[in-house]
Amino acid sequence: MLHHLLTFPLPATWQTLDRSGRSRRVCADRLSPLPLSLPLSLPHLRDAIRGRIRRQVYATVHGDGLDFGRYDRPDGDPGLFGPDSMVWLVHGDMPGMFTGGIAALLLQSLHPLAMAGVDQHSDYRERPIDRLNGTAGFVTVTSYGGAAEAEAAIARVRRIHEHVRGTAPDGRPYDAGDPELLRWVHVAETCCFLAGYQRYAPRPLSRSEQDRYFDEVARTAERLGATDVPHSLAEVHAYLREVRPQLALTEAASAAVDFLRAPGTFVSDPGSAAAMRILVDGGIDLLPDWARAQLRLPTRSVLGVTAVRAAVRALAAVLRYGCEPSDVITTARARALRPASTAVRTSPPDPG
Repeated sequence: MLHHLLTFPLPATWQTLDRSGRSRRVCADRLSPLPLSLPLSLPHLRDAIRGRIRRQVYATVHGDGLDFGRYDRPDGDPGLFGPDSMVWLVHGDMPGMFTGGIAALLLQSLHPLAMAGVDQHSDYRERPIDRLNGTAGFVTVTSYGGAAEAEAAIARVRRIHEHVRGTAPDGRPYDAGDPELLRWVHVAETCCFLAGYQRYAPRPLSRSEQDRYFDEVARTAERLGATDVPHSLAEVHAYLREVRPQLALTEAASAAVDFLRAPGTFVSDPGSAAAMRILVDGGIDLLPDWARAQLRLPTRSVLGVTAVRAAVRALAAVLRYGCEPSDVITTARARALRPASTAVRTSPPDPG
């Protein structure tokens, strides 16, 4: 996934965890097609590297689905949240969203009915990158797109949910449009996104800002049909305590966890696989202890935790170097701040 990201000077080696939880060293020269001594002081080389990182990340995360027209119009439209929102801040932090997204997939798998729907109706095993692109596109357009684009994306998902129904292996019926299942998926996702931001962003949110984030992002879940959505950090914690007796590691969940942790799930070349291994380890590290135990993930040692977080921070530096400021956010901010009567449209920045 991230092979071509790693063209920025990094430590010669770092530590991460193998699938059994043991610490192992990764050589940076496996991750970089360019010499680590590359003279980044040369402006044209620096720009070329940034462009290469940006193109690779955007192609992997969004595929061919990143249409900047969804973000640069209409003038004066803040979308569902707007530039000063906590949603724009949290969802704009790429390292936090990568690790938080992995954590969210793992946590969501613990709900037997939600996992049954995924297992019986999703082709994530055959087309994992397409599923990644679809999820990333939905989160991006509902966060930063104009209001009409965001509402259209939500309407499309609701139509898809109408066909995701069935019977779980334990005999219980499920329906993707069930407000309770939608609440679970939303809370599991957003609490992991915030956990990633709090761990890896330059400045973690205050308690009041975390409350603002959950209050804002609840709008998306409620538009999707979720009910009784938590609007604060305290309400999220209370909900997770309440729902825990309903969670279990089913056969489908165990298979999904193994799939996510398998080398080469999203990528095939060794360098990209090593980078993805770092992100997966970082996502596992974000999970609460009870979720890791229920998912039967390896127990972390102090050394292992330190190694994982150091590796993610090193990779985060590469992501920030190549992808900030975000083209999507730059385009969306310009749209939101232009007077509504202005007809001029801006083009997205050239990624290099």
